[in-house]
Amino acid sequence: MVKIEDRRPVGLGTTTPIGPSGGSARPVAVTPGQGAITATTASANPAATATVMGIPEPELTPRVRDAIVRLMGEVDQLRNELNRTRHRLAELERLADRDTLTPLYNRRAFVRELSRAMAHVERYGRPSCLIYFDLNGLKEINDKHGHGAGDAALIQVGQILIDNTREFDVVARLGGDEYGVILSETDAQQGREKAEHLAEAIRRRPLHWEGKTLPLDAAYGVYPLKPGEDPGAALAAADQMMYSHKLARRTARG
Repeated sequence: MVKIEDRRPVGLGTTTPIGPSGGSARPVAVTPGQGAITATTASANPAATATVMGIPEPELTPRVRDAIVRLMGEVDQLRNELNRTRHRLAELERLADRDTLTPLYNRRAFVRELSRAMAHVERYGRPSCLIYFDLNGLKEINDKHGHGAGDAALIQVGQILIDNTREFDVVARLGGDEYGVILSETDAQQGREKAEHLAEAIRRRPLHWEGKTLPLDAAYGVYPLKPGEDPGAALAAADQMMYSHKLARRTARG
């Protein structure tokens, strides 16, 4: 005699006939959340069995069935709470990366992205550049027109940098009136050209504040990223180049 077994999960909220082939048997209903039923039939054994979560159907008394329903409800509740917690953590992480004033990354996030860019340079040998910007004259704006005007200037410069860079470039406010830009797939010459383009975009858009037009200007330093270099050293080098650029401009103006 050959025994044939048919094991197949039955979807939630469905019924499965249990009985000998060709006959009909009492259906077993499964409430959504209870799990699936596995039915086992044998041609020589009409007394087939069914299980819900491993519990034989004959043992599914009303009390057991209610307990299963409550358990599955608690599992669903815990799963939903876990998903909400994950979403909250993702939002907190996103906020931790953002500058408190401008629509840019903060220094913490920028250093992390700088480390990634330098690792990319080391692994693939593709050029990338770091640009260090310093907004000129912010103290004068704060002193003459108030910190509200200074904050508006910082926000406007941040938006200009975003508007004039690619989606995969990284733009951050490093603190105070200083900004950083990471240009991937960009060599030193291209980096200098882009830095001048960004500085010119800042100069072309003065700040309009309470009926006054306040000119904006920025000095910059461009530093090609090097394999194996420390991100802090790269930032310091770009900062020094920015300062040299600022002094050269002051000297040229007399």
